[in-house]
Amino acid sequence: MHSNSVRVEPVSGPVGAEILGIDLASDLAETDVALIRDTLFDRGVVFFRDQSITPDQHIAFAERFAPINVNRFFAHAEGYPAIAEVRKEPEQKKNIGGGWHTDHSYDQVPAMGSILLARELPPVGGDTLFASMFAAYDALSDGLKATLEGLRAVHSSRHVFGAGAKRLSDPADDLKGRLRNADQATQDAVHPVVIRHPGSGRRALYVNPGFTLRFEGWTDDESRSLLDYLYRHAAKPEFQCRFRWREGSVAFWDNRATWHYAVNDYHGERRLLHRITLEGAALS
Repeated sequence: MHSNSVRVEPVSGPVGAEILGIDLASDLAETDVALIRDTLFDRGVVFFRDQSITPDQHIAFAERFAPINVNRFFAHAEGYPAIAEVRKEPEQKKNIGGGWHTDHSYDQVPAMGSILLARELPPVGGDTLFASMFAAYDALSDGLKATLEGLRAVHSSRHVFGAGAKRLSDPADDLKGRLRNADQATQDAVHPVVIRHPGSGRRALYVNPGFTLRFEGWTDDESRSLLDYLYRHAAKPEFQCRFRWREGSVAFWDNRATWHYAVNDYHGERRLLHRITLEGAALS
């Protein structure tokens, strides 16, 4: 059984919870794993503070929840292909994840979650925003819910990570070296616009500005107005929480239930986080 000292404290109304009293470096009891999973599926993202874990312990913790999805496009931590680096150096201007998105929605079977660990941080800045797609869906009108119910959307990695990505022709682009394998960015997938979460059964909006291109059977122009409306709606502050990182902080989010946005407000400083991504299940 888990200790009575374990506590779950929500950090905003719709999304996010901090779990206190669990040491992620330890061999977690099944009850603690179940508590983390249940809270994740309910709150969309869970946070842990003051964790001192090695890369091997990071991997061991991740594997308690699902097999690891080795990221194709991020540089990885030296000696650990399963751990992607989310890094920005003092001389670099662009960050990774600096816009609302959902990891791996371009895969046929999208990732279940991501576990991000802070290694090096700027003195201030570099927060991450999370938005609940449960709350975004719930707040839609019944009429729009009915319209979206039968729609499917096309997602792709090509325009972000591929050889034809617009950023590659930008002389100011400084993501080179942090992103790689553009030739492997050939993923296209079609998913329901409204999904039933595989873990909780709740309905969630499943489009995102980073990787969604259009509705299936619609042109880009036909899709744009409705997608833009959904993006504006889902990014409302009342659906969000903001996480301020400290060294040893961990954020574990559910990619089926949230968006996230890495705030790029720390130019001239180094920021390094380690991310492990977990395999998911087909969406319906």
